[in-house]
Amino acid sequence: MRVIIAEDEKRASRGLRSLLETLREDIEVIAQASDGVQAMELIKALLPDVVFTDIRMPNMDGLSLIRTAREQGYRTKFVIISAYGEFEYARQALSLDVVDYLVKPVTAEEVNKVLERLSQTEGGDRGGTPEKGSLRAKYPQAHPVVLKALDMIERDYSGKINQKELSANLGVTQEYFSYLFTRDIKVNFSRFLRKYRITKACNLLDKGEMSAEEAAGKVGFQDMKYFYKCFKEETGMSLSDYRRRR
Repeated sequence: MRVIIAEDEKRASRGLRSLLETLREDIEVIAQASDGVQAMELIKALLPDVVFTDIRMPNMDGLSLIRTAREQGYRTKFVIISAYGEFEYARQALSLDVVDYLVKPVTAEEVNKVLERLSQTEGGDRGGTPEKGSLRAKYPQAHPVVLKALDMIERDYSGKINQKELSANLGVTQEYFSYLFTRDIKVNFSRFLRKYRITKACNLLDKGEMSAEEAAGKVGFQDMKYFYKCFKEETGMSLSDYRRRR
């Protein structure tokens, strides 16, 4: 995979190059640019597979670089790594069909996930395979932040899960997280969590070993009236009708 790095901070550029080449043997950083104009010239001359770019750079910023490349017909893939996690930047980037938008400081795990996704689009996944039946396996192309959130749902669905605290733990704003989750999962976070909990409750009830109160408590519902309401909305039948169908 031939890569160009567009980053005006030399230390950050060197660090990203070292990280990329450490994570994957098939990565070749063929050039580094300190601004968007230089990066565009390198894209024309070298035709890289992927460009990792910052947003704020002199002469031409990262978003303008991507727009210019798209307008001129280059099919290079772009990954943005920026210190700015504002929703508007993310919205513009995603409208330009970037592979991912990572907020500094990035971790090796985050970058490796992006490389796995890039490898898949190149025709082969060189990374590990998610556990069969896991939420990760169901949504393999979701943003790394969303995948981490799905892991947390699987692990902690029976306890209190607060979207605001979850976003903070993932290092992104609540607004940005909400946007990513709804985009990739096609339903908002609260509705997804509720549906997941009801599915787990159904599994427990099907075994016939628990009362409704016990099952509700096991999946994170403390208010039985609310549990009955959610159960009917998600399954299309009352709890008593659900049990009679067995």
